[in-house]
Amino acid sequence: MSKILGISAFYHDSAATVLIDGEIIAAAQEERFTRKKHDSDYPFHAVEFVLKYSNIKFKDLDQIVFFEKPFLKFERLLETYVAFAPKGFNQFLKAIPIWLKEKLFQKKMLMDLFKQHDSSFKDESKLFFSEHHLSHAASAFFPSPFEKAVVLTADGVGEWATTTVAIGENNKLEIKKEIHFPHSLGLLYSAFTYYTGFKVNSGEYKLMGLAPYGEPKYVEKIKNNLIDIKTDGSFKLNQDYFNYATGLTMTNSKFDELFGQRPRDPTKDEITQFHMDIASSIQKVTEEVMIKLTKSLRDEFKVPNLCLAGGVALNCVANGKILENKIFDKIWVQPAAGDAGGSLGAALAFWHLEKNKERNISSTDDMKGSYLGPQFSDEEINNELNKIGAKFEVLDEETVISKTVDDLKNGKAIGWFQGRMEFGPRALGARSILGDPRSEIMQKNLNLKVKYRESFRPFAPSVLREDLSEWFNINEDSPYMLMVSSISKNKKIEMNDEQKKLFGIEKLNIKRSEIPAVTHVDYSARIQTVHKDTNPKYFKLLKKFKDTTQCPVLVNTSFNVRGEPIVNTPEDAYNCFMGTELDSLVIGNCYLDKKNQNKNFKNNYSDKFKLD
Repeated sequence: MSKILGISAFYHDSAATVLIDGEIIAAAQEERFTRKKHDSDYPFHAVEFVLKYSNIKFKDLDQIVFFEKPFLKFERLLETYVAFAPKGFNQFLKAIPIWLKEKLFQKKMLMDLFKQHDSSFKDESKLFFSEHHLSHAASAFFPSPFEKAVVLTADGVGEWATTTVAIGENNKLEIKKEIHFPHSLGLLYSAFTYYTGFKVNSGEYKLMGLAPYGEPKYVEKIKNNLIDIKTDGSFKLNQDYFNYATGLTMTNSKFDELFGQRPRDPTKDEITQFHMDIASSIQKVTEEVMIKLTKSLRDEFKVPNLCLAGGVALNCVANGKILENKIFDKIWVQPAAGDAGGSLGAALAFWHLEKNKERNISSTDDMKGSYLGPQFSDEEINNELNKIGAKFEVLDEETVISKTVDDLKNGKAIGWFQGRMEFGPRALGARSILGDPRSEIMQKNLNLKVKYRESFRPFAPSVLREDLSEWFNINEDSPYMLMVSSISKNKKIEMNDEQKKLFGIEKLNIKRSEIPAVTHVDYSARIQTVHKDTNPKYFKLLKKFKDTTQCPVLVNTSFNVRGEPIVNTPEDAYNCFMGTELDSLVIGNCYLDKKNQNKNFKNNYSDKFKLD
């Protein structure tokens, strides 16, 4: 029996994964345990969890694989500073001591950290390093349902690569071409994330959500000044406008002059129509690059399947455009497409590429619905709830589903905590907040009273796979909420002439479909298809809601507030429940009504976590 531990750490979204004989057994992000969003530290708690779940002792691991190569990254750092000298000297002085003391000697540092799990561990021969983009590519291809696929990885930067094209076939994966730093689609998008006042490596999805409120007025300005896009989708960025290569900010004064404003200060500046138009513009440019790139790859390699990974693969709007344009026959996106998924990819790369082990290709995929994290037995849930003084009823499954459906019909916001926690950034019906999508006030209420975040933020629909094409203009599986599609024509409510004249946030209050709580202002929705085989209880809930209301859709958002990692334990769930205006909480078969709880347990979660 072969036991491999994959680790990603020290940049953002640290995580750990265990494979046994090539099967994905457990995977989790460190943030869920430490309650620190995007935790980048060594994933001690995640490692402890995946080992315990897999019933493995640290000393019994056959290999430990880190998701990138620090020496290559150091090489890029040095060459970048030489190329841009004397610019960036101050940043260089800050960075070099850290590298010389810690990062450059990561092997020794990791070996020291491993002693936290086993004080006697000394076997350096078990530690291996994968390349960053190879880890991403492996995470996308090897669990996919394809025998052969083009594998596209796009993110900020790994060691050198920012965009990588590989061909995966059976158990082989060969990188064919790359785009190198400082030319990066991910960093371009992050530059605009920074410019519009959102947090880099965290707020990119906000920029994507803001885009439909604006008009793409600045597309030509971006293309004429910032990025040179070739016909095949390759590109170069004009470094005169950016500061990320050598400075401590993403953009510079020349960038500000180009658009006529300084970067938005989120502590005092409101989001204006200008920021919406900027968001719309960079989203369009990103889509153009991805469409041109994928079209050229289909033409060049003549392979019908596409796999996506890297932070840019989390841009579900761009993914939806690739699907809509029918560039590839099939698309599969790794649900943990960011750096967390690197832990999985590093382990898989070693298993298939180094050990030359064959793949067992599934007709769906090998991610098990991405339900790879911790779970709690009925006894553990009961004990934890009793320990914290919660008031709850224990019901049979049918009753708890019926009661939840009744609450949903009555306009209540529900905390839903079931089974194994999701691996990746999306809640998929295991650690979710649920609502009735037919409600005209649900989106605003969830944003302002539960999530404590910006009112413009859209919510995703969970829909029964069998009903997908009736409600949305798509008929492809989207189990990981990584595809955007438009609402079906027969479910739309067209705007009148007066409504069409509205701008920005004014559009938010217009009812656009039979499911307004999940219909974005451009009639789009970020879809999760729900499947009986991967999440039977959530499937049952949706089926019961459909039988009762004729609507097979629910609002599904992550169980957390702004800046908080998704809840991990029953206690996390209860604290969030009591700190927000959630009405009821369902943990396993335990049902909790807010009205029955001790008011002394109420927390104020509105400012408990930093806005991410």
